[in-house]
Amino acid sequence: MTRAVLIAALAALAAAPVLAQPAAPAAPAAPTATTVGANLNISPKRVTFDRNRRSATVYIYNQGGAPASFDVALIDRAMLPDGQIVAVTDAAERPEAKPYAEALKSAQSMLLVSPRRVTLAPGQGQTIRMRVNGAPDAASAEYRTHLTITTIPPRDAGLTAEAAAGIGPNELRFQINSVFGLSIPAIVRTGEPDVRAGIENIRVEYADLSPDGGPARRTPVAVFDLVRLGANSLFGNVEVQAAGGRKADVIGIARGVGVYPEIGRRTLRIPLSRAPAAGEKLEITFTDDDSSPGKLLAKQAS
Repeated sequence: MTRAVLIAALAALAAAPVLAQPAAPAAPAAPTATTVGANLNISPKRVTFDRNRRSATVYIYNQGGAPASFDVALIDRAMLPDGQIVAVTDAAERPEAKPYAEALKSAQSMLLVSPRRVTLAPGQGQTIRMRVNGAPDAASAEYRTHLTITTIPPRDAGLTAEAAAGIGPNELRFQINSVFGLSIPAIVRTGEPDVRAGIENIRVEYADLSPDGGPARRTPVAVFDLVRLGANSLFGNVEVQAAGGRKADVIGIARGVGVYPEIGRRTLRIPLSRAPAAGEKLEITFTDDDSSPGKLLAKQAS
């Protein structure tokens, strides 16, 4: 090859078009999360019907800054021995939870609820009416379901048409809408209530807790079993104090503690403001806050 030919070949190669390399796929956009209707308030926190009370009202209130729509439904939920409350449909698929779901006596078919869907402006409330529509004539039985208020995502939740059109061919973008809900028990009792309780297996353990939101610290915890002795559920308040101490010396408290009929006992863990002194015994009381508010149902010292 002559020098002139070699130079011509190199010039032709330099003038040839450069083939574009395929662009690397765009990384998926980070998902955006939106919480829908997380400022709902509901009162009261529990509704109980008996032979003398056949109707009740529940008030819901939109504390948020935007309008929100809500579904109103009755959903059966079962309590597990650790205090968890799970939907019966979910519990039925878990072998360890299935017996408790099967033990629940549902009140769903006994109750009428109105309205079933509401839309509330910011700062607006709505009354939900509930009424017993027939119950078995049993000597002493308890049926339960849960009034559940769930937010409905707005129609414009998710990507707009303009945003979708702007997504590249190799780009993935999605949005997560977190649906918020509240649930309270609705109980139907027949006959005279049989509410009795016991306290067993008191002990003190230690755990790393941060009750005030600060760094975790070693904290004494009163651990015991709250036992349901009667046919009906328990609902009340627990206080822990040094045995023989004054009322003002309460070192642990838990309010709104329940034990539903599908379980016989529930293990409670209550953080204490201080550890018991050497030789000091704990005294635990459980006071009713349901059929006979203020009545002492159980008292036990360790």
